[in-house]
Amino acid sequence: MKIDILTLFPNMFDSFFKESIIKRAIENNKVEINVIDFREYSKDPHKKVDDTPYGGGAGMVLTCQPIFDCVNSIRTPESKVIILTPSGKLYKQETAYDLSKESHLIIICGHYEGFDERILSLADLQLSIGDYVLTGGEIPALVLVDSITRLIDGVITKESHENDSFNNNLLDYPTYTKPADYNGMKVPEVLISGDHKKIDEYRKQEQIRKTKENRPDLLK
Repeated sequence: MKIDILTLFPNMFDSFFKESIIKRAIENNKVEINVIDFREYSKDPHKKVDDTPYGGGAGMVLTCQPIFDCVNSIRTPESKVIILTPSGKLYKQETAYDLSKESHLIIICGHYEGFDERILSLADLQLSIGDYVLTGGEIPALVLVDSITRLIDGVITKESHENDSFNNNLLDYPTYTKPADYNGMKVPEVLISGDHKKIDEYRKQEQIRKTKENRPDLLK
């Protein structure tokens, strides 16, 4: 998979792609990640990429030309263009699975007061990572890259992500490791019983319990 990230702040991504699973995925040629400063595509003499909004209002709005030219220079028939915006569709694990099957993603990070509305015509998909507002799309872009990359075949074991939270509309079950008793807090007996049928039943019950307590909306 190839992922191109369009941003005004490319340095924000440097350390993230040099650590842990993402680093190994890049080194093993499972994913190619390019960070592109779309300011370089501006035809303004001062590389300006924003302007005041028509009709008035606070803040500055990203202009069409640099982003259109940048996208058009890298887009292919196989590309899927994603714009990160608070008004987008809520990002979920199901979407991450779908996107992990694509061959080329172009992720556009907004900033300032948002995009000129005409820029949205470039998007195959508009996404939001939650009902809150950030200073820009860089953190959401990192969320997408991390959640998608780990689902690419060969990046982590299939079993690791098949048992993730949200895969069956439930949160994950609780997990424990050694010691079996830590300061009086004991691992549930069923987990050290060796009875895999009972362990599976326990884990399913715990998934339902945790979901009811923390995310009852998932059960609706």
